[in-house]
Amino acid sequence: MEWLQSLGLFGLFLGSALAASIFPFSSDALYIAILAATKNPVGCLVAGTAGSWAGSLFTYWLGWLGKWEWIEKWFKVSHEKLEKHQQSVQKYGAWLGLVSGVPVIGDVLVLALGFYRTQPFWTFVLLLVGKIVRFLVWNLVVGAI
Repeated sequence: MEWLQSLGLFGLFLGSALAASIFPFSSDALYIAILAATKNPVGCLVAGTAGSWAGSLFTYWLGWLGKWEWIEKWFKVSHEKLEKHQQSVQKYGAWLGLVSGVPVIGDVLVLALGFYRTQPFWTFVLLLVGKIVRFLVWNLVVGAI
C-alpha cells in the first residue's frame, strides 16, 4: 500500500479502483493516509470517488457477463436460490447501488446488480452517489471538512 501512497491522489484513484473491483483490500486505510498526508479533502473526495466508481463499473460489467449456468456449476448454487436472490435484487433494483460504499458487501452487491442486469443508467448514478457518501463520511470522521 505504501507505493500507492507515494503516488498521492493518483495512487488513491488507482487503489480505490482496484479495491472496488476484484482485488480484496479496503481503500479506507489508503484514503485516510492520503487525506492526512495531502490535507486535501476535495482532491481526496474526487480521486477516491472516481476510482471507486470506476472499479464498481468494472465489477458491474463482470457481473453482467456472468451466466446462471456458471454459478450453478462452479459455485454449486441452486437455480432456486439464484431466483430467490434475483427477486431480492429486483425488489430494490438500482437503489442497491447506494449501498455500494459499504465495505465488503458493497462489492458483492455491485456484482449482483450486474449479474441480475439492473437498469445500467440509474445503477451507475446511484453507485456514484454511494461512493461520494462513503468518502464524504471519511472526510467528516477525520475532521478534514
